[in-house]
Amino acid sequence: MTNKALRVVYPGTFDPVTLGHEDLVRRASDLFPSVIVAVAGSSNKSTMFSLDERVDMTQTVFQNLSNVVVLGFSGLLMQFVLAQNAQMVIRGLRATSDFEYEFQLAGMNRKLYPQFETLFLTPSEQFMFISSSLVREVATLGGDVHAFVSPTVEDAIKQKLGD
Repeated sequence: MTNKALRVVYPGTFDPVTLGHEDLVRRASDLFPSVIVAVAGSSNKSTMFSLDERVDMTQTVFQNLSNVVVLGFSGLLMQFVLAQNAQMVIRGLRATSDFEYEFQLAGMNRKLYPQFETLFLTPSEQFMFISSSLVREVATLGGDVHAFVSPTVEDAIKQKLGD
């Protein structure tokens, strides 16, 4: 199967969506005809933004990419992937610590659904250190996050924190 036939899913909590996420989605949108950004609703994480807020924010960030769709989901990722008729999951890797966790997830997903592949992408060098949790922490402590998120996301964070 060539990449021209692939519909790929890039899942995450995107709380908030960062410039690192944007970098991966933009690059994936150049590689594949259809990219679904899957915003996870159920998570072990405590989120700053509700699922609806995260979906809306992420849709705004990617509104200029015609082959990117943003959807919220809950439950097993592979069930969502099947429902979307997608063939591949994209995951971002920033560091070695990401690899161990992502490798386990990819193995579990392959065991559950052998027909799916996981493709790992690394962000561009300037985004390697950015994570949503670090952005939330910096923002909560009164720091400036404009270098890590789009203006839309920065405004949403300021509004959420009452700045």
